[in-house]
Amino acid sequence: MAMIFQQISTHQGCQSYLIGCSNQRSAIIIDPELSMQDTYRALLNREGLRLHYLLDTHTHADHFSASQTLARQLQVPVIMHRNSPAPFVSFHVDDGEMIHLGELKLEIMHTPGHTEDSICILIADRVLTGDTLLLGGTGRSDLPGGDPAKLYNSLFNKLLLLPPETQVYPAHIYNEKKHTTIAAELLNNPRLQVTERMSFIHQMNTLNLNMPDHLTEALRTNLSGGKTVAGLLAEAAEKVSFMSLKEVALRLRTEPEEILLLDVRETDAFRKGHIPGAINIPRGQLELQVNSLLTNPTQRIVTYCQFGKISTLAAATLKELGFDRAVALDDGFNGWQAMDYPVEPAVHKDDG
Repeated sequence: MAMIFQQISTHQGCQSYLIGCSNQRSAIIIDPELSMQDTYRALLNREGLRLHYLLDTHTHADHFSASQTLARQLQVPVIMHRNSPAPFVSFHVDDGEMIHLGELKLEIMHTPGHTEDSICILIADRVLTGDTLLLGGTGRSDLPGGDPAKLYNSLFNKLLLLPPETQVYPAHIYNEKKHTTIAAELLNNPRLQVTERMSFIHQMNTLNLNMPDHLTEALRTNLSGGKTVAGLLAEAAEKVSFMSLKEVALRLRTEPEEILLLDVRETDAFRKGHIPGAINIPRGQLELQVNSLLTNPTQRIVTYCQFGKISTLAAATLKELGFDRAVALDDGFNGWQAMDYPVEPAVHKDDG
């Protein structure tokens, strides 16, 4: 039995794993991360593998899972524990069950504690521990679904009973190691030295850890299958073209009647300073005011905002509403001021 095993890291320390059966050319990606989609595709192509499954070891609270997106694009099922509430999961598993991947067998261990739906995956000589067991640490138990008593049981009465030589591959790594073993963790992991149940629970309850970045958004999208803000912006950017600051400044000097500048910031910001000749429709009022303020659907409209993000959404909305020549400024009003281009009313750029 030949196994293809690729460990993929992100700059935040997240770990995903591409596992393949070299004989059957079938593959699974475990804990895929949204920003790494092109990397996974490249690895699948390089190894000549066909993706059969995607699997999340738990509902992630600190990064965005790529499972839903890849499942939709590649038409493969998403696997999670039966306690996962995510609506896009099509294949639920439970403790003691097994997934066949070509000639490989992936054994499921339900290990709640970090989350209620946490699982570990035992395959051959290694175990993928998700956030249940980390290198030199454990998953935290103070996030939604966490329970230190359940984490204790998952660790000391299940996971740590595996053969000591079993290799440990977690979903997060915060040092230079790529993996370790059950024996090494039992010997060197500070949190595992507290072996008495109530003392372990007290230890976990008094860690006083910082909340993860993007906690609310990550839980919302990973639990519901909803879109991230970055995802919305990326989708909008795929639907519109852009015009540079330099090009807009040139056209305002040479043919101002050829473009209509649409400032989609709030009215107070517009009054403090805006690009000469621009009209103002705040983004939240755009759909309600297009018929009265944008009467020519063939007009070339250039949307802009403060930083160049909301204007992209606005341009995409205008195109959906029939303004086919709507484009977005390839920067925001801050960039316009930084280039010392003219502003109405005439104020110093640091005042606007």
